[in-house]
Amino acid sequence: MTLTLSDGKLYYELMLKLQQYVNQKRGFNMDMSSFEEFAKLPTEEKLKVRDELWNDPKLIDSYVEENPDALPSAEMEIIRKWKDFVKGSFFIFRHLKKGSIFIKEDQVYSVHGIFDPLDEIVPSYALPQMVETVLLPFKGQIIYDGLLSGYRVHFGGGIRSGLNRTYTVAKHKERIIATLEPDLAPPVSVKSRKDALPKLEELSAAIVKLKSDSPLQKSALALAQASLEVSIADAEGVITPDEADRQANKIQRTANRLLKLLDMESQ
Repeated sequence: MTLTLSDGKLYYELMLKLQQYVNQKRGFNMDMSSFEEFAKLPTEEKLKVRDELWNDPKLIDSYVEENPDALPSAEMEIIRKWKDFVKGSFFIFRHLKKGSIFIKEDQVYSVHGIFDPLDEIVPSYALPQMVETVLLPFKGQIIYDGLLSGYRVHFGGGIRSGLNRTYTVAKHKERIIATLEPDLAPPVSVKSRKDALPKLEELSAAIVKLKSDSPLQKSALALAQASLEVSIADAEGVITPDEADRQANKIQRTANRLLKLLDMESQ
């Protein structure tokens, strides 16, 4: 997914004006008097200005305060919000219709391209791909600043599994970050998980009290108890990736014991 053509043009115009301001403030190319001239500079020259901007975001405050290009308030507000940028190394994990999934540690972002779809810049067959970039808010969406620096690294099954787990947990808990502008974030739909907590705890307590001399029944009850623990943890919102691993291992062990007993019963 990309910005509309008009929004893409607006983004680049605003960014070039801001970077030209930084260029003048830092004295990189003093003979550049307009953002149109600045736009024609070689890429390496613009990169110096770009890096200076993200290394010193107070320059955004200065630009907004001075408003040297006499921009209207709505456009100045777009630039002001760029102070909430997120910079660093990200894994591009998956391309979806609603945006491309970027993962940074345990944070999962839905990111839009500007003019070109991200799945054309980094094809799906090349994922996961680690990139250096800067994520920016733009009219309620998240975009990158126009530059992706990639790494030619092959990632094994462990990394892929970890990324998939991080994405799955974020999706399940509705924690995929689709905007960097809290005032424009859609309300999180509460699925009344906590409403079920008292009943789940009641069931768990009842199972604990059940006693049986049958190994098969004991094993089946243990599996039911382990499953209820997962439901309770989900209702409490405490399933971290490590906790999910622990619960998965416990359920797998309990299920294997029950399957062995059932197999013995069938013989």
